[in-house]
Amino acid sequence: MRMGIDARLYTSAFTGIGRYVYELIDNLLKTDKHNEYVLFFNKAGFDEFKNPRTHDDQSGKGVTKVLVNAAHYSFSEQWRFLKILRSANLDLMHFTHFNAPIFYRRPSVVTIHDLTLSLYPGKKMNGWLCRLAYHIIIKSIVHRAKKIIAVSQNTKRDLVKILHADAEKIAIIHEGANKMFHKISDDNIITDFLAKIGLNRPYILYTGVWRNHKNLVNLIKSFAILKHKYKFTGKLVITGKEDPWYPEVKQTVSDEHLEGDVRFTGLVPDEDLVLLYNGATVYVFPSFYEGFGLPALEAFACGVPLCAARSSSLPEICGKAAVFFDPHNPHDMAEKIASILMDKKKRDSLIANGYARLKEFSWERMANETLKIYKDVHSS
Repeated sequence: MRMGIDARLYTSAFTGIGRYVYELIDNLLKTDKHNEYVLFFNKAGFDEFKNPRTHDDQSGKGVTKVLVNAAHYSFSEQWRFLKILRSANLDLMHFTHFNAPIFYRRPSVVTIHDLTLSLYPGKKMNGWLCRLAYHIIIKSIVHRAKKIIAVSQNTKRDLVKILHADAEKIAIIHEGANKMFHKISDDNIITDFLAKIGLNRPYILYTGVWRNHKNLVNLIKSFAILKHKYKFTGKLVITGKEDPWYPEVKQTVSDEHLEGDVRFTGLVPDEDLVLLYNGATVYVFPSFYEGFGLPALEAFACGVPLCAARSSSLPEICGKAAVFFDPHNPHDMAEKIASILMDKKKRDSLIANGYARLKEFSWERMANETLKIYKDVHSS
């Protein structure tokens, strides 16, 4: 079988869909020695990609990488990428995100990670042309694909409810946590790192982007309640690139007089992210909406107790390994975080449950289940 994979979002950095694409390709090429793969990259991924099959033999047999350079929502995506795909003579194409040429008609599979742009379009997607393009493209691939991979039951429900997708052709395949995320047994390594960046324990950790569905404003408001009502003396650490589209994040810090208590780290290297997880007292996942929620698994792997929103996919993914709160209620969020901070027995129980929960997810399993989808579609 000659398989195509849209790898335009490919990156080894720990970002959502980019990480999914990386892990899918890496695990498929390591385990599947029978099928041929054609990988379609933009420039950054094309340069970064290293074929894992070359570890077995120097030929890297059966893997072709193609430079597309077609940005999402661009004319080149709809025309140049389409032309390249048609000339590739594929048996099956896997679009790893909904952005696909609408006139591509050969058999395809698509992964839908979430419907965030349908429910929480954000400030960058408010233009009518962007909104129209999004709706046309996602509806086209959802109804045209032979099979849809949803990363959670919640995403499947949204696909059926919002886009009227055929439930029978949706397969749920969960994601995993990279083995880079792990518990660091030598506490001196964590202490030295925190001293280097000028951070003391205890601290509460959030990792991610500054989109409106991530609920950072309510997280900061709940932190103010923790400081004043529950007398928490530590800091709130927020990673991720500052986004000028969302000035309300830093404005809320100012409004709550928390300038010395909230630490914005900006983007951090992957190895530092692991250390930040390990040093945290609690990881808070406040999102209104998540298609899957990779940071939950990363927190489990690093032995950090988790406090999460009772929303979208998070109860499905976290199970009994989190304390849940109402994401719309900062007082409830603060109360639930405080219940973990003040109870070591509860923290230990959450950590143990997190390790157990983590065993139910793996990137290897994701790749194997995806390969089965390829085979089923090709033989149908």
